Amino acid sequence: MLEKTYSPAEVEPVHYERWESSGAFAAHVDGTAPPYTIMMPPPNVTGSLHMGHALTFTLQDVLVRFNRMSGRDTLWQPGTDHAGIATQMVVERQLEAQKITRHDLGRDAFIKRVWEWKAESGGTITRQLRRLGASPDWARERFTMDEGLSEAVRKVFVTLFKQGLIYRDKRLVNWDPKLHTAISDLEVEQREVKGHMWHFKYPVEGMAGTFITVATTRPETMLGDTAVAVHPDDERYTHLVGKSVRLPIVGRLIPIVADTYSDPTKGTGAVKITPAHDFNDFAVGQRHSLAMINILDRDARLTDDVPEGYRGMDRYDARKKVVAAFEELGLLDRIEPHTHMVPYGDRSGVVIEPWLTDQWFVDAATLAKPAIEAVESGRTRFVPKHWENTYYEWMRNIQPWCISRQIWWGHQVPAWYGPDGTFFVELTEAEAEAAAAAHYGKPVPLTRDSDVLDTWFSSALWPFSTLGWPEKTPALDRYYPTDVLVTGFDIIFFWVARMMMMGLHFMGDVPFKDIYIHALVRDEKGQKMSKSKGNIIDPLDLIGKYGCDALRFTLAALAAQGRDVKLAESRVEGYRNFATKLWNAARFCQMNGCAPVAGFDPAAGEETGNRWSVGTTAEVADKVAQALEAYRFDAAAGTAYHFVWGTFCDWYLEFAKPIFGGENAAAQAETRATTAWALDQILHLLHPFMPFITEELWAQLGERGELLMLRPWPRLSGLHDPAAEEEMDWVVRMVSTVRGVRSEMNVPPSAQVDLLVNGLTATREGWAKTHRDLVVRIARLAAFEPHADGARVAQAFSHGAAQMVVDDATLVMPLAGVIDIDRERARLDKEIARLDADIGKVEKKLGNPDFLAKAAPEVVDEQRERRDEWQAAKVKLTEALDRLRGA
Repeated sequence: MLEKTYSPAEVEPVHYERWESSGAFAAHVDGTAPPYTIMMPPPNVTGSLHMGHALTFTLQDVLVRFNRMSGRDTLWQPGTDHAGIATQMVVERQLEAQKITRHDLGRDAFIKRVWEWKAESGGTITRQLRRLGASPDWARERFTMDEGLSEAVRKVFVTLFKQGLIYRDKRLVNWDPKLHTAISDLEVEQREVKGHMWHFKYPVEGMAGTFITVATTRPETMLGDTAVAVHPDDERYTHLVGKSVRLPIVGRLIPIVADTYSDPTKGTGAVKITPAHDFNDFAVGQRHSLAMINILDRDARLTDDVPEGYRGMDRYDARKKVVAAFEELGLLDRIEPHTHMVPYGDRSGVVIEPWLTDQWFVDAATLAKPAIEAVESGRTRFVPKHWENTYYEWMRNIQPWCISRQIWWGHQVPAWYGPDGTFFVELTEAEAEAAAAAHYGKPVPLTRDSDVLDTWFSSALWPFSTLGWPEKTPALDRYYPTDVLVTGFDIIFFWVARMMMMGLHFMGDVPFKDIYIHALVRDEKGQKMSKSKGNIIDPLDLIGKYGCDALRFTLAALAAQGRDVKLAESRVEGYRNFATKLWNAARFCQMNGCAPVAGFDPAAGEETGNRWSVGTTAEVADKVAQALEAYRFDAAAGTAYHFVWGTFCDWYLEFAKPIFGGENAAAQAETRATTAWALDQILHLLHPFMPFITEELWAQLGERGELLMLRPWPRLSGLHDPAAEEEMDWVVRMVSTVRGVRSEMNVPPSAQVDLLVNGLTATREGWAKTHRDLVVRIARLAAFEPHADGARVAQAFSHGAAQMVVDDATLVMPLAGVIDIDRERARLDKEIARLDADIGKVEKKLGNPDFLAKAAPEVVDEQRERRDEWQAAKVKLTEALDRLRGA
């Protein structure tokens, strides 16, 4: 017998260990079933489970479990990312506590220390994924720094270099002056800062008393200015284009150029151009062949390319000195308060500098062309479709990809430098030595490039490197291309696009057929979760409090396409209650002798209620499957939820109770067998969402020869019974209407009332007679008269009654002596008046342009939702008032 209450903490680890140890998660490379593959986005090896992980891995696991049950050979490829900067910082902090640095250890010893840290602490995130119920093929787990993937990285780098698609160049990068490395855009955090806008006057050479005024938020960078730009159509400056200004403090002449980058509507319409320290200015500099003067070193201190009095200064000290100098020269026009976005390193916490430096780059524009065509032609599709516009926008304007990083932990660039700086890119040092000897005509000492590759470079190879590439393995042949990538929109650029480029270039085919983009998990007010706001929700805390299944079901139920997930703990608690409802229903079935019957034929039932149950179960199984196949997780979860709670528990089990307690042995046997069968189908349908409780119930409710997770998905064609559905749905409508009116009229639950019915068709009058006892019991009636006498109805109205309509029939519920009719009318009138007042206040607010202009969008939406709820409530109350009849 099932325990009285379900205990997730006891059940979950037992079932997970059983699944994993039995090999239930394993893919079968030599199998004959059609493959289904999902590449797990590799979480950082330094990471721990957050709510974004919980959402994406829950949705992936739902798909994997559903397709595994649907007969596919599923490979959910797990693994972790070496997370270059993040991991290096973790280990460096440990060294700092010991008062040493990585430089004290040396590169080789430091790398060894990182590997030791990974062996001790790197498994946190994968342990936590197990707590979430994730079912990847753990035996195939990969790490982006393991030998196989490292070989793939070297192969790709060398191949692209020899094809001219990787090159070394001096370009602007995001430079972190604290970590001393280039970083990706994803590692740059834009923060709003209340700063200043300084307006400087530059004197035009040869035109005494003529100045051109420029504005900047970074005065120190003017020391590296090499031009002033104006718009070619700006008539204010047409006569100055081609002339020069004398750069204050520095004294050099710099040209005034015409360029569309300058916006005539902003400020003075003239902008200072510092190509070595601004990404937009760099592009202007390239168009006009301007000098690029790097005035900052790797610590963001000023270099020897500035006047002597500024050399070696910190950038912010130099800023103050530049402003003071302009004021002294009489060239400071004005200073204005200015709020703007400033880039910070998300790990170092310092302001990032656009810095001109030698780095390795990928010719992304060339690789992007086939990746754009693949989406245009439909070989890969985005779900929801609108995300393809984001993909196109970035891919069609793609810039060279900086792939080198100035850190130690990562894939070291396979390039070696000769004595004169010539570099040799090869797979191994021996091959580089041979290439160098051929170049110089003799063996020469080589020095390896100290840079490592951007973490995203190795991640871009994930869909094929994890399957054994560059070797032609059976797994690669079977599981590539994959079926779907499930990921967040924030890494479409950094990961999705790059996997598309690399997959097409090296495999000749797209890496995935579908790309499902899910939204963000926000708090219940729609705000992004952050430490500073104190609104972070820890998924492990929720699992500990409510069980894993409750959290998983919540995330799936809220995962509507194109809409952020607004997560409140109360929602998780609500779906915990759903799990409890399922457990209690199963316990009720068990207590009433409902056990699986070998050879049971669901199509052979004779009882109308059983045929209805079988048909609705079959219909729901199809609907859930169709929703999952379309990535409509919310619809799939919602359909299953409403069926289990609203149909199986609330109606079918209620219909079955009189049979269980009756004397018809044949009806009892059929109903018990049908109930057990329907409950088994429910466990199948819920398993992808709620794997633990369903597996536990599956094991306890019968003698099972296999795990539920390996059972086939219910494909129940031919079981729909329209006649039974029409009949029992009518019973449900009758009882629901009566229950609704009882609630509206505040009829006490214990009060048994009469129900007088007129206007039934002959067929429905037959149904009423068949199910009279059932309706009386469930609706709590004293009497149910399907063909009520007219005088009886009139008498009821004369003393006070509620009137209802169900299909073509009129239902009358005498209420005299049950409730105070006059008081009920007064209560309804008062409640309607209150709602009218509340609706009026909101309507006034929503009609106020000032409110709409100032209020946050979520506040406006909340007001509209509240108004709509009140209007719906008013309609119901008005209908209730209209139902009352009598003296």
